Amino acid sequence: MVRVVLVEPQIPPNTGNIARTCAATGTELHLVGPLGFEISDRYLKRAGLDYWPYVNLHCHENWLDFKAFHQRHGGRLIGFSVRGKNCYAQFKFQADDWLLFGSETTGLASVVLEFCDETLYIPMTQPKVRSLNLSVSAAVGLFEARRQLGYLKSVANSSLD
Repeated sequence: MVRVVLVEPQIPPNTGNIARTCAATGTELHLVGPLGFEISDRYLKRAGLDYWPYVNLHCHENWLDFKAFHQRHGGRLIGFSVRGKNCYAQFKFQADDWLLFGSETTGLASVVLEFCDETLYIPMTQPKVRSLNLSVSAAVGLFEARRQLGYLKSVANSSLD
């Protein structure tokens, strides 16, 4: 199953919102430090509401720790960046992909982008808008991957029963 990775997130409500999305979809969430907040931060918890028990959360102290973890588990690293090479909607996702998102202020560092198997961007019409909100970007990328992999059909069909 696709996994979401936040590399050095800085804003607790964004991480909380992404955690809530991951809980709703049964998606693993990996936080790569250093984080811009404490994991017990009240804003983080408030944004995730009471869904934290349903989040499959993994914390990694830094990029090197995450890299070692990833190498043991395999799968492609897919970096989302305004500097990405391909549009996310035209990319073919695989079930073992790791979707990487950088901090709200700097995005993914060049050392992380270099390690990615592919880099993607989400197109925006207004050139004066630098980027989308981190939680929006993560949801867009995750749901496109889930759509392509057929996960949305199974959810839609089960709700009709």
